[in-house]
Amino acid sequence: DNLTRSAMNSLVWKIYAVVIGTVTTIAATKAIGKVWEVVTGEEPPEPGDPDTPLHLAIVWSAASAIGVGTAQLVTNRGVLKRMRKALNDNTLKKI
Repeated sequence: DNLTRSAMNSLVWKIYAVVIGTVTTIAATKAIGKVWEVVTGEEPPEPGDPDTPLHLAIVWSAASAIGVGTAQLVTNRGVLKRMRKALNDNTLKKI
């Protein structure tokens, strides 16, 4: 019974992590787009469009990757910290 409860808790936390991760990624992408608009005065470029200047495609791709990656890192660490506390298991290394 404890094994079943533990597995269920773990599954719930994994689902929670996916939901929070998805929301965070969407929010980070929108925020990065808004920052781009404020800084450049233009909408973010379409990096896959051959008409977009290569330097803008590269800068936008790098900014997006750094912003979303950082948001995901912070989110995953926060979820794991909460998961460890809730499950009383400080040995957990990943979600």
